[in-house]
Amino acid sequence: MLSQSPARLAAWILLSPALLFVAVFFLLPVVALLLESFHVGQTYGLNNYLAFFADDFNREVYWRTLWISLLVTLVSALVCYPAAYAVLKINPRWRGLIIGLIILPLMTSPVARTYTWLVVLGREGIVNKSLIETGLLQEPLRILFTEWAVFIGLLQLMMPLMLLSLVSAMENLPKDVVPAARSLGASEGQVFWRVILPLTREGLVVGGTLVFTGCVTAYVTPALLGGPRVTMLATLLYQKAGVTVDYAAAAVISVVMLLTTLLVNFLLRGRAAKTARAA
Repeated sequence: MLSQSPARLAAWILLSPALLFVAVFFLLPVVALLLESFHVGQTYGLNNYLAFFADDFNREVYWRTLWISLLVTLVSALVCYPAAYAVLKINPRWRGLIIGLIILPLMTSPVARTYTWLVVLGREGIVNKSLIETGLLQEPLRILFTEWAVFIGLLQLMMPLMLLSLVSAMENLPKDVVPAARSLGASEGQVFWRVILPLTREGLVVGGTLVFTGCVTAYVTPALLGGPRVTMLATLLYQKAGVTVDYAAAAVISVVMLLTTLLVNFLLRGRAAKTARAA
């Protein structure tokens, strides 16, 4: 025990700069944000939260943000699981190039990528022109400034995060488990549900959390593709803090966003653990 004390002390000394940084630049602002959200006049209470959820518009914005974020997360997982599996089957000589192409969009400004969708989805954009020229439509569709435009923009923005998380998880998948399951008579669906999904659940949890959090907190994409018709929590937060200068309401929105992302992470971990036990 005595011999472990110096090592333990050295470990705490090495950890102290990181712990101090987290406490000063993360924990203290979060605590201040929580206190501000409960601050009502000269006292503290739940009035700010009750006022936020009592407003029909605020509830609509919250549910819109929630369902778009969940839909982007679900579609990302469905698309990226087979894509990640395919990436690992590529010749290792080309795999680095593929990973680089996946990372490349993350190096581009979200503003630039979102403005590209304005060109693609506009009334005179590529999508509408193609549909009209093929005879499928007689007049352009209104895609911009709708929830589906925000969904498309967020999906393209966040999907690389899910793909990279699943590729990383599948790289640690033992190479013999899938052939072993097939040799025992498991179908492709059983291989996925009973072998691949349980063993890559941590990648799914990390990717799902990153995608969902990115969608909930995204501002540029909803502001440009959704416009004033499709308000999300991040755009509502900007309006409260920068336009109406209602810092208490802005703090409430920030806390709601934080608690929602923590809840989704908790549910993802619980679901992943349940899947692992069932397998």
